[in-house]
Amino acid sequence: MSTAKQYKFIRKLAKIVGLFFIFCWLAQTLIASSLLLKSSKGVSFQLEIIADGLGVPWGMTFLGTDQILFTERNGKILLLDPESGMVSYISGAPKVMYAGQGGLLDVATPPGYTEGDWIYFTYSKKLQGKGVTALVRAKLIGKHLVEFQDLLITRSASNTSRHFGSRITFDDEGHLYFSVGDRGVRTNAQDLSTHAGSIIRLALNGSVPEDNPFFQKDGVLPEIWSYGHRNPQGIFFDIIQQRLWSIEHGPRGGDEINLILPGRNYGWPIISYGKEYWGPVQVGEGTEKEGMEQPVKFYVPSIAPGSLIVYSGKAFSAWKGNLFAGALKLTHLNRVEIDKDGRAVGEERLLEKFGERIRAILESPEGWLYLSTDSGKILRIRPVENNQ
Repeated sequence: MSTAKQYKFIRKLAKIVGLFFIFCWLAQTLIASSLLLKSSKGVSFQLEIIADGLGVPWGMTFLGTDQILFTERNGKILLLDPESGMVSYISGAPKVMYAGQGGLLDVATPPGYTEGDWIYFTYSKKLQGKGVTALVRAKLIGKHLVEFQDLLITRSASNTSRHFGSRITFDDEGHLYFSVGDRGVRTNAQDLSTHAGSIIRLALNGSVPEDNPFFQKDGVLPEIWSYGHRNPQGIFFDIIQQRLWSIEHGPRGGDEINLILPGRNYGWPIISYGKEYWGPVQVGEGTEKEGMEQPVKFYVPSIAPGSLIVYSGKAFSAWKGNLFAGALKLTHLNRVEIDKDGRAVGEERLLEKFGERIRAILESPEGWLYLSTDSGKILRIRPVENNQ
């Protein structure tokens, strides 16, 4: 064999060997990012890493069936293709107050969303040197947000950088709900002249529905749907059962799942199942008081919930109607079984061994679960073959 032919042969062999090692590396990577797991109740599922190396993905929503729009608390808005894992940036994000627990928060699309419709966002906004929770909407044209409209700049100003809320959900009658934390000022939650510590209900254009419980009542903000909340970072309207659910942070203990009814007082800070940060002392006056609602479930110690959905059962029939919440402090996916009367009758803690602070939860059109983590990942839970 001539020297030239030997050289070509060696180059070809090196290329083949190189491709072989690249293939092996990719296979190992895919195996490492896809795990087969089983819940304690016997439901098998596959856990996959869809994206990594992100900021803190705070909110997620589907645009159609094959794209996820998500927010990062640092103020970025991005678009994810869940099949390829490709992430692209969206321009035109609002200017946010990125400090403490504040920043760009939730993103949501209403039922029946189609390309070019309104997309809704909540974020912390600097107003006269203080932070407030704001609700805005915009349209996505290509990779750019346009036609921004402020729907409600809440009366929730505080010098703190804590407890902004804020999640968004929709019913099927043209209403939007979003949550606002007490802004680190406990008395706000019992003050109906502030939006802090409340869940708010609006029409999709930002107007106040006339059937809101405090509509045209003197001294009360008409947008308020319920109050007495500490920091609700998960709300979800169950269209099947026509129920609005919320999950909120307690102090040391006392995280609560609540069934939200119009005009009701959920007690914070007068009643709580939590204790003071500075010592083993009960917060408020106890755990019950006439005229204040009891939680459907409370957590002691705190799990630090960051999100909430009611699961449809499309891909995992055994989980139909269950509540799923992301746990931040106790780093797991919290599953709660609810009976027909709205009572919590069982709990399971999934993904505990991974140590991930689970921030947001999103269900896909086919019933798969997407989870975002504070470590900058987006994960997917889907069935293994023939799983029901």
